[in-house]
Amino acid sequence: MDAFKLKDGSQVIIRQAEKDDARELISFYNVVGGETNFLSFGKDEFMADLDAEEKYIERIKNEDNSKFIVATINEKIIGAASITSIQKRKMKHVGTLGIVIKEEYCGLGIGGILIDNLVNWSKQNCITKKISLLTRCDNYNAIELYKKKGFKIEGTLIRDNYEDGKYYDTYTMGLLF
Repeated sequence: MDAFKLKDGSQVIIRQAEKDDARELISFYNVVGGETNFLSFGKDEFMADLDAEEKYIERIKNEDNSKFIVATINEKIIGAASITSIQKRKMKHVGTLGIVIKEEYCGLGIGGILIDNLVNWSKQNCITKKISLLTRCDNYNAIELYKKKGFKIEGTLIRDNYEDGKYYDTYTMGLLF
C-alpha cells in the first residue's frame, strides 16, 4: 500500500485489489462506464457477477506476470488499473494495460501514479518485457499521458469502435523494456 499526494492536495492510496473489493469494483465499473465513451462498455454494461469478479481478482493475484491495483480516497475506489498477461509461454512476456479513473478525479495525477506503479512492477517481475494497450484515437488526454510514460503508437485499428452512429479508430500502443 502506498500513499500519494494529488495535485489538489488530497491523498490517494494505491493498493493491490482484493477479493473483498469485488462488489465495489462491479459498481465502480458500471458507473464509470457511463462517464466516458472511451471504455469498451457503457453504463451498467459491466456484466461480471460477484463470484466471477472475485475469481478474476484471485487469479490475477496468483499470476507472476499480472497485477490488479486500485486507487482509493477515503477508502472508496476511485480508480483501477491492471496488467494482465497470457500465461502461454510464447506470450507470457507481454502484459496488457487497462486503466480507468472516476471522472471527478481525472486530471489530478492518478493516471500517472497508477501507470508508474504498474510499469515499475512489470520491470521488476523478470517476466514482462512489453506492455501493450488499446485506446481510441480521439482519447487525446490518455494518449498524451501514455506517450509521456514512454508508450509509442504501434498501429491503428480502423473502424474498431462504434458509438452513436459513428465509427472510431483505435491505436495500439506499446512500451518495451
